[in-house]
Amino acid sequence: MSAPIPRLSVPDHVFARLSEAILSGGYTPGERLPAQRVLAAELDVNMASVREALKRLEQLRLVDVRHGDATRVLDWRRSGGLDALILLGSVDEAVVRDLFEARRVLLVESARLAADRRSAEQAASLIELADAMATAGEDSSALLADWAFMAALVEAAGNIVFQLIMNSVRELYLPQADAFAALVSHRDELVELYTRAAAAVGDGDGDGAAAAVDELAAAQGAWMIP
Repeated sequence: MSAPIPRLSVPDHVFARLSEAILSGGYTPGERLPAQRVLAAELDVNMASVREALKRLEQLRLVDVRHGDATRVLDWRRSGGLDALILLGSVDEAVVRDLFEARRVLLVESARLAADRRSAEQAASLIELADAMATAGEDSSALLADWAFMAALVEAAGNIVFQLIMNSVRELYLPQADAFAALVSHRDELVELYTRAAAAVGDGDGDGAAAAVDELAAAQGAWMIP
């Protein structure tokens, strides 16, 4: 039997409506949100649901809630974290360009660090994951293999901040992996780079690992943004 489809609670719906309005520009930075009772009436929900949704928006630094004063919208590009990307739901060309620019920098530095810090088990795992990329059949399998390789590379780098960034990106990437199919559209051209990067990490060759990953990430970024 398949797993049941999760149902959104009323506060979830309120949060989704308000976060979409903020991220899409429906509310501009500095603008006051309507009073809680007004929002409750407009959305046909109770005040408790509105308060819970606003609390979540505040935790994500999308709004500034001040007791006894108006709730003001923050500029999520200046105040938010990577969770804001996840809430966007879809990514436009500008966001994709920024995402893959940051991905390239992160992965190149991770490769350099991994060559110095990886354990023997991590080095062996990267070799296996590079082999899995070479034998991946369908695009869906190749996308998962690519993600597994890059995630293992970041983990081998031993940098907790890099790891947390990857965790956040995973929540954006995996639910809509099909939108990133271009990453592996010409994978036959790049298979050798996965193998070269893994071998360089295993050999402790930071410059070689970084160079291979840089070439790989640059090609994938170019495919995503022609």
